Amino acid sequence: MGGSDKGLQNFNGIPLALHTLMRLAPQVGEVLINANRNLSAYEAFGAPVWPDALPDFAGPLAGFLTGLEQCDTPFLVTVPCDTPRFPPDLVARLSSALQDQDAEIAMAAAPEEDGQLRPQPVFCLLRRELLESLVRFTHGGGRKIDAWTAQHRTALVPFDAPGDDPQAFFNANTLAELRQLEQR
Repeated sequence: MGGSDKGLQNFNGIPLALHTLMRLAPQVGEVLINANRNLSAYEAFGAPVWPDALPDFAGPLAGFLTGLEQCDTPFLVTVPCDTPRFPPDLVARLSSALQDQDAEIAMAAAPEEDGQLRPQPVFCLLRRELLESLVRFTHGGGRKIDAWTAQHRTALVPFDAPGDDPQAFFNANTLAELRQLEQR
């Protein structure tokens, strides 16, 4: 996004992070925002804001760690702010798979253009009891989501049923991609 704070870029006239918050809020009891700059702008959205628990912008697992440290419930769901069309039933489907498969993590999987399902690792439901495991992994230098989730019982949840939006997990990494999403 050319150095701009991605979560504060507008999607259909609403900052991406606020759009994500409004899409997620009906699916969960409480929300929190993980942000590392422009904290007061994010606080204006009305949810608690927490910066990464790890230094040096250590990637998505730093956000997972922050979320698990602040989580007061048995489960934490994670979603990025740059994928504004994620499913409105994301949490229900992840929760069902987690319970049905006795998993520790439920992760979304979506079809690619070639039709193959691809994990969407930043869309997941985690058991809060994984905090210690994630602390050990990240403090040992681990930064890759798939390397950490491979250590746990993980249910992949396909979002390829009839009626599922094939673009639900498309993320916008540039302003041009964000404008394309607005046109869809």
